[in-house]
Amino acid sequence: MTSLNNPEMQTAVKNLAPNVAVIGGGPAGLMAAEVLAAAGVQVDVYDAMPSVGRKFLLAGKGGMNLTHSEPYEAFLSRYGARREEIAPLLDQFGPDALRAWVQALGIDTFVGSSGRIFPTDMKAAPLLRAWLHRLRQAGVRFHMRHRWLGWDEADAMRFETPQGARTKSADAVVLALGGGSWARLGSDAKWVPLLTQRTVPVAPLQPSNCGFDVSWSEYFRGRFAGQHLKSVAILLDDGSGDQPPTRKQGEFVITANGVEGSLIYALSAGLRDRIVADGSTVIKLDLLPDWPLQRVIDEVARPRGARSWSSHLQSRLGLKGVKTGLLRELVSAADFIEPLFLAHAIKALPLTLLAPRPIDEAISSAGGVAFDGLDQQLMLKALPGVFCAGEMLDWEAPTGGYLLTACLACGRAAGHGVLNWLP
Repeated sequence: MTSLNNPEMQTAVKNLAPNVAVIGGGPAGLMAAEVLAAAGVQVDVYDAMPSVGRKFLLAGKGGMNLTHSEPYEAFLSRYGARREEIAPLLDQFGPDALRAWVQALGIDTFVGSSGRIFPTDMKAAPLLRAWLHRLRQAGVRFHMRHRWLGWDEADAMRFETPQGARTKSADAVVLALGGGSWARLGSDAKWVPLLTQRTVPVAPLQPSNCGFDVSWSEYFRGRFAGQHLKSVAILLDDGSGDQPPTRKQGEFVITANGVEGSLIYALSAGLRDRIVADGSTVIKLDLLPDWPLQRVIDEVARPRGARSWSSHLQSRLGLKGVKTGLLRELVSAADFIEPLFLAHAIKALPLTLLAPRPIDEAISSAGGVAFDGLDQQLMLKALPGVFCAGEMLDWEAPTGGYLLTACLACGRAAGHGVLNWLP
């Protein structure tokens, strides 16, 4: 009798296992590969870049935000119009499961003051190294600098490689090619025509978690570009006048072209959609969000004597620098010297946003493969045996760990979908 411990027999058994191609080496693709390899499937990961996880590593450069600890219902609400489609995936692999998975890789985590969850060292690289080591130990094979070009007439996958054009066949395929942001890291959306020509429905890609253009004066741009606006709030009405405005507090950055940063990103989906509908949109800035309006009115109205208005505002309200610069930029000279008008402007300063910044500058993208083109296993209805995962699907979420959590959940679901589909 031949023993299964015999290397030749192990090789023979392995060769009989199904082979699945995962195209895209980001979090969604790697998670799909992990699920498949754990089930004994032979997995080949193909990526156009020289190494995998490049966007993942850059996203973690300032602190690797893994997920969020807020109550689950609040967490699900972050997926907006796609909550119904994303919720079943997160039910199987949500924030708690992600944190346990990271722990199993030997990476400890902690909850920050904002509720966000980070590795204790705040870095992405150790996590990725541990993950790739585990995948290689499980037999996953990696093929770098392999750009996917679609399929040939025999439905074999076509790749552009340093050695020239190559074709590969597999029993199933997981596409995890990312969205359209940060093309230099691999998410260049070149997959869109390859799928649409196969009648796969794809919603147009749009920037998400992005900055916006503002028509600054040359003086303001030259003086304040790059400066942070801290402790401010944005007020955003629904346009009907029937509801109080949405109010969100935080910080953002003045750029040469407009505004960007965490507070802007948190509202970017709605702002983008308003601009698409109306051509531009107006937000209102509360420059002193912890002060009631009446207190601001009282302080602005105090006699200023020989002091300039800028000195008066700094003395009475602590306003200075970029906040005073914004008032000067957006309030006319005549209105600036009217105390009541100025007080109201400090609490609700209108700022017109003209356009979202280009998609390649965005942290993520909206749009992608439509969910009605997928079955419940994330398999393309138009292409049996081809599954999709991650940011290339038509959903979006704010920063704060929501993007990564859903990408991993999509990858896991696609991996299990392949296992359920294979004979």
